[in-house]
Amino acid sequence: QVHLVESGGGLVQAGGSLRLSCTASGLVFENYAMGWFRQAPGKEREGLSCIANNGRNTYYRDFVRFTISRDNAKNTVYLQMNSLKPDDTAMYFCAARAVDCSGRTANYNYWGQGTQVTVSS
Repeated sequence: QVHLVESGGGLVQAGGSLRLSCTASGLVFENYAMGWFRQAPGKEREGLSCIANNGRNTYYRDFVRFTISRDNAKNTVYLQMNSLKPDDTAMYFCAARAVDCSGRTANYNYWGQGTQVTVSS
């Protein structure tokens, strides 16, 4: 059974930083592209970034100020978030997709439960 577990969220003041982690089990991690998404209250889930299975290619939405990375030896993908703003307040999710990144949320095979990020002004 596949599990994705996010961690690292919390309450931070505007301008602060957080590093989110997502650790996977039950799958061959290096065979999966990993994406980060977020969903704010009353809004649709939106994609932020994706990193290819081998880590060589990364993709970001135009508005994203964060950095994605992965450590295949630890089955973990990270999202480094700096200069956080109140608008970044949301539940953050990681997701896995076989082989390639995709810009479509529906194309991801597995999802974590999310970690809450709250940015105060």
